[in-house]
Amino acid sequence: MARRSVPVLKQLLARSQSSDNPRIINGTCSRFNPNRPITYMPRPGDMLQHRDGAPRAVTLIPGDGIGPLVTGAVEHVMAAMQAPVYFEKFEVRGDMKRVPEEVIDSIKKNKVCLKGGFAIPADGGVSSLNVQLRKELDLYTSLVNCCNLPGLPTRHENVNIVVIRENTEGEYSGLEHEVVPGVVESLKIITKFCSERIAKYAFECAYLNNRKKVTAVHKANIMKLADGLFLESCREVAKEFPGITYNEVIVDNCCMQLVSKPEQFDVMVTPNLYGNLIANTAAGLIGGTGIMPGGNVGTEYAVFEQGASAGNVGNDKIVKEKRANPVALLLSSAMMLRHLEFPAFADRLEAAVKKIVREGKYRTKDIGGKNTTQEVVDAIIDALD
Repeated sequence: MARRSVPVLKQLLARSQSSDNPRIINGTCSRFNPNRPITYMPRPGDMLQHRDGAPRAVTLIPGDGIGPLVTGAVEHVMAAMQAPVYFEKFEVRGDMKRVPEEVIDSIKKNKVCLKGGFAIPADGGVSSLNVQLRKELDLYTSLVNCCNLPGLPTRHENVNIVVIRENTEGEYSGLEHEVVPGVVESLKIITKFCSERIAKYAFECAYLNNRKKVTAVHKANIMKLADGLFLESCREVAKEFPGITYNEVIVDNCCMQLVSKPEQFDVMVTPNLYGNLIANTAAGLIGGTGIMPGGNVGTEYAVFEQGASAGNVGNDKIVKEKRANPVALLLSSAMMLRHLEFPAFADRLEAAVKKIVREGKYRTKDIGGKNTTQEVVDAIIDALD
């Protein structure tokens, strides 16, 4: 973004910082104040302390498939609202063997990244670039906000769930090998250190956002040592938060409960694989992957993206027709703005997105409309206060 916008930005920032405390006042889908934003994600370590009004550099990875469409939508909206960010864009494809070193260096320098999805080949030969990023940057927390949006009818009402997923170990450790021809061994790694820190993050998130319950999802009845260690860690952390109710649910029962009575869940903390499945299931409860925001955060770095992908990244028909839903990534961008401590800009963006969804005049096909990505973006820009 052009530097000449800085005076305008500083005026807006001054207003923002006088009226908001993004770390405590702005909650993630708070159950106690319906006017609170849905996109606050607390950060471990509070590494970012940029309050001088200068625009912040953000690493941008458009990704594959619909990625360039939805990241382009974010660029247009950010420019229209004169948000205090500018992007360093890199081309990364899911079929690459590794994330280029210059991309990693950019994220480490900027400490924040916005990305589209990667189309990872499923037939072997290429490891997941998402897993590489999470390990390289120690993005140990994945957080997604699963909330009903006003004006978008779904089977269930009052869905208000935060799914917090351990992001660096478990079945996604990537430790696989062929023992003998026809026999493959895949290792599931669970450590006390990683289990305790994700549990602590979940309880701190619940505390900061006035939530009352944390549910640990597990399969300890079968995997007694691995998931047993995860539960043991959650129980120990729960003792430090007596004001928050703690309970546990087996993952298969959790899936059934989630689709039959989702309103019973508040904050959910999970190992890696279970969290991926639950997040995508939760997206289906509120209208699909096109509207659920998410982010990945560690002590120093954060990467924001759609809360779930569920195979829509490489949908050639959506790409050809240019009808990808930009709502999820725009809400993820609001999460990013709050993470950067620009709450007034986040509020403006989120309010405009929610207004367009509520009015229902401009929607992509996945949520019952016929509009293109650009038409939805133009409507959101017109709705900016």
